[in-house]
Amino acid sequence: MQPNPAVTHFERIGGADTIRTLVHRFYEIMDQLPEAYGIRKLHAESLQGSEDKLFKFLCGWMGGPQLYIQEYGHPMLRRRHLPFPISVSERDQWLLCMDTALNEVVQDVALRRELSSAFAKVADHMRNRAEGNAA
Repeated sequence: MQPNPAVTHFERIGGADTIRTLVHRFYEIMDQLPEAYGIRKLHAESLQGSEDKLFKFLCGWMGGPQLYIQEYGHPMLRRRHLPFPISVSERDQWLLCMDTALNEVVQDVALRRELSSAFAKVADHMRNRAEGNAA
């Protein structure tokens, strides 16, 4: 069965409550997985601020309310991430956490695949360092 293109990812995932669950689980995984240490150390000790911002961003990115834009303006994702060294390793760590969270939270296999593919494209776009280059 093909998804209806008029139905947003926000609706398909189950709205804000499911996105909040996804984001919370994403940051729990990041905090727990030794394989995610590289990206965890780029964040503040408390992940609450990051969790809130990602939740607001994803609501709008998935076609729901533009909470992030209302509060912070245009996301300018790449520009906002430039201060943080992001290479293939950090990209892959982020995707590992997100894909794990998606697999746990999102029941719809097709939606999981679509979101994973979209996240991979965004995560790759965030790269701003060559592998092994911290400067």
